Amino acid sequence: MSHPQPKPGILGIAPYVGGKASVPGVAHVIKLSSNEDALGASPRAAEAYSRAARKLSRYPDPNCTELRQAIGERHGIEPERIVCGNGSDELLGLLCHSYAGPGDEVLYSQHGFLMYGIYAQSAGATPVMAPETDRHADVDALLAAVTPRTKVVFIANPNNPTGTYLSSDEMGRLRRGLRQDVLLVIDAAYAEYVSRNDYSPGLELVDDGSNTVMTRTFSKIHGLSSLRLGWCYCPPVIADVLNRVRAPFNINAAAQAAGKAAIEDVAFTVLSRAHNQVWLPWLSERMVGLGLRITPSVGNFLLVDFPEEERRCAAAADIFLQLRGLICRRVENYGLPNSLRITIGRDDEMHAVVDALADFMG
Repeated sequence: MSHPQPKPGILGIAPYVGGKASVPGVAHVIKLSSNEDALGASPRAAEAYSRAARKLSRYPDPNCTELRQAIGERHGIEPERIVCGNGSDELLGLLCHSYAGPGDEVLYSQHGFLMYGIYAQSAGATPVMAPETDRHADVDALLAAVTPRTKVVFIANPNNPTGTYLSSDEMGRLRRGLRQDVLLVIDAAYAEYVSRNDYSPGLELVDDGSNTVMTRTFSKIHGLSSLRLGWCYCPPVIADVLNRVRAPFNINAAAQAAGKAAIEDVAFTVLSRAHNQVWLPWLSERMVGLGLRITPSVGNFLLVDFPEEERRCAAAADIFLQLRGLICRRVENYGLPNSLRITIGRDDEMHAVVDALADFMG
């Protein structure tokens, strides 16, 4: 061998591919492929980010003290049990690498976030997918897939790309069915968009045991995707583990300042949620009116199924939309080859995608 070799299994990982952001030959595009918030970031967050530019020579607070305090006050939880990450992605990876390794299994649902499997493989563990029922995570199927080797269970609630969710009762049943030595990670990236009475992001499950973690992100409703900022709420023993393995300055100062301003700007968050509550049902109704099947969503996106015929399939629709400057998300890598995921955008963007699909289906 003429060069260093990676650990076994690393080269077998299919790299994650994010949503497209451009179309060759198209100057102006409408990007509806990454579930970014339609209204963008809070003006207060943007101002805080700008102010941080005056201190670029200084290291950031390694403990995110003010940000964790603001998150704790907003959600009524202890800042000492909050750990911030370079996006919730970093925290998901750290949890997987800290609690699973060779010979272990990492479990998640059939259409769960692709990074769960990637993190399992990179840790040397075996990724295991449990089947879903009507594109909903199935608690019975997940519990049936648990083996003595299972060390981590990831559950996205709500789930991306399906937009479905498990009720708080079902999440409680899942947690009660797991051994105490199995780590349950609730990925609640889209929690702020949910308005169902039977939904909970999982704070009470974290408080009621020592094997559950809830992760959240600033990339969705807070509109700070470019800053890569997330957080998790943990039992103290797990927070201690994460603080031992994370990088000492993993959150830059601008992200900390913008995140604090965003979490404190409750009015802007309410406005973003209200926008989604208008346009998600609007888009859903228009898609059904065009004869397309949808999966009812509680997030800020909609999964749309296309006919099987070659001229009307998802791949043909994607090409047609791109020629109109509209970028949606192909999801065949999630096992959904004939579907497109469409982010809820501004009102003009929603009208544009519906008009284009009406022409495509016409």
